[in-house]
Amino acid sequence: MQDHELLRYSRQILLPQIDIIGQNKLAAATVMIIGLGGLGAPVAMYLAAAGVGHLILVDADQVELSNLQRQIVHSTADIGKDKVESASACLSALNPLVKITAVPQRFENPALFEDYLKQCTVLVDASDNFETRFTLNRVSQHYKIPLVSGAAVRFVGQVSVFNPKIPDSPCYHCLYPDEDEAAETCSQTGVLSPLLGVIGSIQATEVLKIITEIGETLCGRLLMFDAEALRWRTVNVLKDPACPVCATANL
Repeated sequence: MQDHELLRYSRQILLPQIDIIGQNKLAAATVMIIGLGGLGAPVAMYLAAAGVGHLILVDADQVELSNLQRQIVHSTADIGKDKVESASACLSALNPLVKITAVPQRFENPALFEDYLKQCTVLVDASDNFETRFTLNRVSQHYKIPLVSGAAVRFVGQVSVFNPKIPDSPCYHCLYPDEDEAAETCSQTGVLSPLLGVIGSIQATEVLKIITEIGETLCGRLLMFDAEALRWRTVNVLKDPACPVCATANL
């Protein structure tokens, strides 16, 4: 690690749980972030700042004026641009040491992402619909990639980790078995902008912990936050032995 890298990451390297060894693990890691909206924005910025070596950004949308209230990786000048293009420019300016791969596609057909998935250390679900979340869950189980999942709407948010490398870890389908359920979106119900920063920051924290193998992750737990009441709640999530996804791990 060169002197300018030691200086850039010095406050993180000072943590004995991370040190040089952990920082090198971050530099060698590849994280795919699906969704560069309200959650994906803070996740991407914190992972880039922390020195994750390769970020793969996946989103098919363009920046709109209504996004800017919460999607802090984009700016007014980016309106009309692909979100992955806008985010790439912001992240490269923040930390030019990080490799950025921009994929302006929806995460619908996992086969199209196979080359990227084979590189991934962690997957981040920052999407806004159940269809993508269930697809990501199947991909996570099939490729044995830990999945950090977050969601936020109105004043409430939640985060969990689903890690197929841990035998008794549940998967997203264990938590939400109904694939026909319709997800509420910010455009339909609204959302408090800092809530997305809170949930996205926790997602980024979980990613860093998984990569550096420190602490206790949210695997097997669902962390819920009510911003209006400023209350946190954690519930245990058990693996379903009859789950049609993590019991078979088929795409």
